[in-house]
Amino acid sequence: MAKTNLVIVESPAKAKTIGKYLGPGYQVKASMGHVRDLPKSKIGVDMDHGFVPDYQPIKGKEETITDLRKAAKSSEKVFLATDPDREGEAISWHLKELLKIPDDKTYRVTFNEITKKVVTESIANPRPIDQDLVDAQQARRILDRIVGYQLSPLLWRKIRRGLSAGRVQSVATRLVVEREEEIRAFQPQEYWSLDVKLDRIAPRLGSFTAHYHGRDKKAELGSEAEVDAVLKETEGAPFVVSAVKRTEKQRQPAPPFITSTLQQEASRKLNMTPRRTMSIAQQLYEGVDIEGEGTVGLITYMRTDSLRLSDEALAAAKDLINSRYGAAYYPGKPRTFKTKSGAQDAHEAIRPSDVTLVPDDIKKSLTAEQYKLYKLIWSRFLACQMANAVYDSVSIDVTSQGHIFRANHSSLKFSGFTAVYEESKDTDEEAPQSPLPDLNEGEEVKPASFSKDQHFTQPPARFTEASLIKLLEEKGIGRPSTYAPTVSTILDREYVVKEGRALRPTPLGEVVTTLMKDKFNDIVDPAFTAHMEEDLDQVEEGKRNWKDLLGSFYGGFEAELEKAEQELDGERIKVPDELSDEICDLCGKQMVIKSGRFGRFLACPGWPDCSFTKPLVVEMPGKCPRCGGRILKKTSKKGYTYYGCENNTNKDEAKKCDFMTWDVPVKDNCPECGWTMFKKSGRGFKRPFCVNPECKNFLPEDQRGYRKKTAAAEGEGQEAAAEGTETAKKTAAKKPAAEKKTTAKKTTAVKKTTAKKAATAKTTTKKAASAKAESAKKTTKKAAKPAAEAEE
Repeated sequence: MAKTNLVIVESPAKAKTIGKYLGPGYQVKASMGHVRDLPKSKIGVDMDHGFVPDYQPIKGKEETITDLRKAAKSSEKVFLATDPDREGEAISWHLKELLKIPDDKTYRVTFNEITKKVVTESIANPRPIDQDLVDAQQARRILDRIVGYQLSPLLWRKIRRGLSAGRVQSVATRLVVEREEEIRAFQPQEYWSLDVKLDRIAPRLGSFTAHYHGRDKKAELGSEAEVDAVLKETEGAPFVVSAVKRTEKQRQPAPPFITSTLQQEASRKLNMTPRRTMSIAQQLYEGVDIEGEGTVGLITYMRTDSLRLSDEALAAAKDLINSRYGAAYYPGKPRTFKTKSGAQDAHEAIRPSDVTLVPDDIKKSLTAEQYKLYKLIWSRFLACQMANAVYDSVSIDVTSQGHIFRANHSSLKFSGFTAVYEESKDTDEEAPQSPLPDLNEGEEVKPASFSKDQHFTQPPARFTEASLIKLLEEKGIGRPSTYAPTVSTILDREYVVKEGRALRPTPLGEVVTTLMKDKFNDIVDPAFTAHMEEDLDQVEEGKRNWKDLLGSFYGGFEAELEKAEQELDGERIKVPDELSDEICDLCGKQMVIKSGRFGRFLACPGWPDCSFTKPLVVEMPGKCPRCGGRILKKTSKKGYTYYGCENNTNKDEAKKCDFMTWDVPVKDNCPECGWTMFKKSGRGFKRPFCVNPECKNFLPEDQRGYRKKTAAAEGEGQEAAAEGTETAKKTAAKKPAAEKKTTAKKTTAVKKTTAKKAATAKTTTKKAASAKAESAKKTTKKAAKPAAEAEE
């Protein structure tokens, strides 16, 4: 019998898609990600003898390795089809070494997109494993291992257990800490705005508002006295239209997505974390079952820093734009975008693999998250090849006593690419201007009223996940594959916490950053880290030896480590308590935020005299509609989020309030009655509504878009507020045991009806075929490429 060819990929989903394209002559198997790595129990690198890594098979992968080794031995050719980047190249190299595949049987193939055309062409044109790419990945891996495994124990001894440090995560934490220091040091500056409402003189009709601009050039009004001086000078003086400027402005579309911009835009538009974005993108890349099409890889490879697009993709976009929107929406020739200097430029930009697969046409074959992310990628790609949006812009200057008041207005003349997509911004857009009357130069207008307002300059905004990734990219810190795991790591380590979308450093993050800046300034220096990335790029290009790079780094690092150990000998650094706004229910002291194995919680600083604790709550905008107290975000016994009054747990029965709701309070008050407004929970835009039954804007519950509640859900709602009272009575000494007991009860309740099946499955896990299928199914849900370790 003729031997078949073996194709090895990382995940079963990718294997399924590729297997469909290749047919019966090929056997496609999944390695389930990495098959060997440095050991977790030790540093695993011999620094004294040329940085020799001690790679070992990953525990739990024995069965997979045995199966792959057997399949490779019986195959004529072995095609290693892991992802097309450094890490994918390294996985292929590890597979070759671990499975002992001979050179003459080993073929490396990569797929920028998983379509039949690309897969068959790649299989027909294989190449050898690129050792320079492998060495660059080995250098990165060993660098991160050295830093992580030698710095982290120092942090454990000097601050507290469980901490970690790394080349990229420590720099990211430093950026967040330094932004917080800027905010604290910020000194607001006063400034004033002055607006005037102007009416045309009869018989002409129309009015408009103009803003103070200055005299010969733009000027700020720094005090109320300056505003009053302008008002005094213009009092009774004529206001004359001194300039009317009408122009046509064009706005160009944003370039197609690269990894960083996809993560930023998904955060802004879809409220997805970078980690979730990359997980969903991996699913779209590897293949999704589309009705009528079979398994299809919907997007190109999602770890890229290139803006390059293939000629075939540009031609397909042109045809779709012309047929779907009309020739006016195509700019006449394909748009090309310049990739920034220093980018690896190894792959195309992120785009749909087949632009004719319109998101709405395949929506029923996708999950909600897959649809939203695919639509975002599809829309951005199509828009980048469309014509400019055109705006009619009008600017009017009105002068009085040499003071210029200016009014602007812009209206859309031709939608162009905005018919498909518009890029989001981190900062709020300016309020839209009202249309302006058709004024002529020299025309006199009459001031109807003046409005002056005091303002103060604002400190720089805290980073969001999107804006932090943008800065990391701008500074050359990390690479496309590291942005998401870096942000996840600093959140998991509690160096940074999220408040809404904003990232705020914790006292722990500030203490660790201070220590790192003092003792290991190079490690947390953005310029040094960016330069290290450039050195790794040189290794990839074959211009530098990877072990020489490690040697040049380790010499200085080892000296810094020894010096820090001597200077900190016997010293223990205390992390200051993080104060909250909550008051201890028992002794009245201001509570502090602590971290335990169950996460962050509120504790009384009077321990051991007072051991009161309670869950960490999030204060929401608005006031309780029943008693005027604060509204807090809480979690019910079954893990559902609800919102309740702070007085749910008040010991004074006269002040106790039982208000709770599943609806989300918003910052806006009802314009009719002044009550706090609410909106339906869930992602996407939800229109706020009033909950005051006596208000004409009141929206009854049965009209808020909820499904009819079951009896169980009704019971959950009635008991949720009472739960807060029970929780408030727990003490710190009883907390761990109580939480364990609660967890056990939850688990029992959920699994009660299937306990017998679960017990049977547990005894036969290793042998039962159904258990193997379940294990494979769980693994499939993960990205084929594991996130970088904590030391990254």
